[in-house]
Amino acid sequence: MVRNRSSIRRMLPQLTARQHTFKYLIPLCGLLILSACAKSESPTLPPPPTAIADSGLAAAPTPTLAVPTVEATLPSPPTLAPVPTSSPPPATATPEATATAAAIVLMEAADFGTDRNPLTGELMEDPELLQRRPIAVKLSNSPPSYTRPQSGMNDADWVFEHTTEGNVTRFTAILYGKTPPKVGPIRSARLIDVELPAMFDAALAFSGASVGVSQRLNRSDFTQRILRSASAGYYRTGEDKPFEHTLYGIPTDFWAALDSMDQNSPPVFNGILAFSSEPPAGGSPAATATVDYNWTLVEWKYDQETGRYQRWADGEIHRDANSDEQVSASNVIVISPNHVKDPTICEEVRDGVCAHLSVQVQLWGSGGGTVFRDGQRYEVTWHRADRADLLTFTDSNGDPFPLQIGNSFVQVMPSWLANPLSSTP
Repeated sequence: MVRNRSSIRRMLPQLTARQHTFKYLIPLCGLLILSACAKSESPTLPPPPTAIADSGLAAAPTPTLAVPTVEATLPSPPTLAPVPTSSPPPATATPEATATAAAIVLMEAADFGTDRNPLTGELMEDPELLQRRPIAVKLSNSPPSYTRPQSGMNDADWVFEHTTEGNVTRFTAILYGKTPPKVGPIRSARLIDVELPAMFDAALAFSGASVGVSQRLNRSDFTQRILRSASAGYYRTGEDKPFEHTLYGIPTDFWAALDSMDQNSPPVFNGILAFSSEPPAGGSPAATATVDYNWTLVEWKYDQETGRYQRWADGEIHRDANSDEQVSASNVIVISPNHVKDPTICEEVRDGVCAHLSVQVQLWGSGGGTVFRDGQRYEVTWHRADRADLLTFTDSNGDPFPLQIGNSFVQVMPSWLANPLSSTP
């Protein structure tokens, strides 16, 4: 959905008329045609499964169920790229606020030109990187002593945190505009990962999946670009901790593997994410945002100096192991789509009884959400009408809501949690 300039003026009254006239002189037609074509070929969303009550778990599938998580055979060590032995310097991005005196407003495809990342609005030092396929990488978060700090969080354009079984959380990181030296620990996929690669026209890197989730992935529209753990780029760290927490990946090798599979083509994004360097009107002060999953307590605190929200997990600074910097985001987005237990897929069997059914996050349609940016809280509506559509946002007037230029972190909250979000001025 692209709004005219009068909509932009209503959303961002502080921008001058001169700033509204600023555009890139890049033709729009090619992008619109690609977008329309991709949308017309998008498969129909699968019908949601029948919901099942928590009290019905004991009656779920029994010993005949296969062991849920299946790890594919890893390649022999000599064929893998070398494990990075030192932490690289933190990635540096050109500060958007000081790059130009004029405020930046990105509302139409032509505004991005050929050198801005459509997922972050950031200028690219190397625009050729935008010609590669995004990769959705599955990262573990449990138990914290074995999984934190994760590697690659700050280099992801988008990160989605969601529940797996119970209220335990896991991440899906979308890599596109930046290239971390390594990512991990990599764990198994869940039903939400049938949706996210389709949303970003991405590949998927993961360690394995339950039988039911594997079947869904094998029937998906992105099955040809799944990077299974026998693909190039995966390696084991050899650390003295449980084996399942030792799988990492080298993104440059993942993209090389996609090249060899003839799957490393530029993405086609359905929809346009709006961005602005100046905060829109209508927000309320929010110096902190607290998200309670009833398993982990996530806190985001706004840093005036950097203009970013910084992340704490369970009272401790949450760091990125690649740089040892605190995990941070330009935008923190909290949504609560409908969550439904799928009675046909068991994620964990205990004593011959299904202890945990797979949870389908119905990330389609629309619903209420909250965006934190620039130390402000905004109530928005999220949208995803078709399977290949990006997750986009509108304000109370139905106009596109602009995110701050930079990365976004999405807290996907279970619909059964009551009042999981709070904030303070």
